[in-house]
Amino acid sequence: MKTFKNYIAKATLTGIFIIVSATILFIQSCKSDKKETEHKTVVEEKDNAIEIITRNMDFQMSDTISSGWNTFRYKNLSPQTHFFLIDKYPEGKTSEDAEKLVAPVFDSAMKLIMEGKTEEGYAEFAKLPEWFGEVVFVGGSGLLSPNQIGVTTLYLKPGNYIVECYVKMSNGMFHTSMGMTKDIIVTGTDSGNNEPTADIDINISSTDGIVFNDSISSGKHTFSVKYIDQIVHENFVGHDINLVKLDENANLEELENWMNWADPKGLIEPAPNAVTFIGGVNDMPAGNKGYFTAEIEPGKYVLISEVPNASSKNMLKTFVVSE
Repeated sequence: MKTFKNYIAKATLTGIFIIVSATILFIQSCKSDKKETEHKTVVEEKDNAIEIITRNMDFQMSDTISSGWNTFRYKNLSPQTHFFLIDKYPEGKTSEDAEKLVAPVFDSAMKLIMEGKTEEGYAEFAKLPEWFGEVVFVGGSGLLSPNQIGVTTLYLKPGNYIVECYVKMSNGMFHTSMGMTKDIIVTGTDSGNNEPTADIDINISSTDGIVFNDSISSGKHTFSVKYIDQIVHENFVGHDINLVKLDENANLEELENWMNWADPKGLIEPAPNAVTFIGGVNDMPAGNKGYFTAEIEPGKYVLISEVPNASSKNMLKTFVVSE
């Protein structure tokens, strides 16, 4: 299971670095009652999918959902690239704790880092509360380009969660700081939905990278994503799966570098030219499985993970879909 509990205990610079990813994922997750009311929109499709809509820097979705298997239909109607990631808070912690104990640390640290004072910036993260180490990332969508719809299915246990996106604005500010977080409650009532049936299976691990049968035909496909293991990579986050359609002029090296948020030019707007992000399954603990559905047209594609040097880790896999 991926948590930061063991990492915070380390009194080393590496331990401090690892905390950075947790900070980015949870920063400024507090929301006003007014904003929560504005976003309290329950929209379900006939197939029982839970609809999430982003028009600006927001998640318009239900505040309360059932536990068990749930399919999320994420519509990115904004001009930026986004994803959604679901985070499990430790028991008893709320967005108020994030506002008072996390946001000030993040703000001061990132200011120093953006000024080129990297070591001083990272040192600020030692001020984070210990309970941050108990946070678990339980999945979400892959990256989605503007005007794309991602369909992702996850299994959620009852509890309090936060939905968030930490892609960067062109000025380096994370979308979390712009309001892209939302508290949701997963109730004890089971959704009654069955686990999906996939026609394409993907395994991902730190040892073998992304493994799948790349003989994929055009049409609608449901992919399963099994997390064989989960580790913290050099950019201090775990691996995930993102499906990307490549245009003729797409630059794979540029895409690979962009997928590393720790690079000053990584995970920042604008996204690389000639690529379209069409979904996937976000960071999950070892042993977990998620699903995503995508309409595959003829052309060239890549499955890529949000890690540094993805190609050397076998986490950048291209494939071609013929007519």
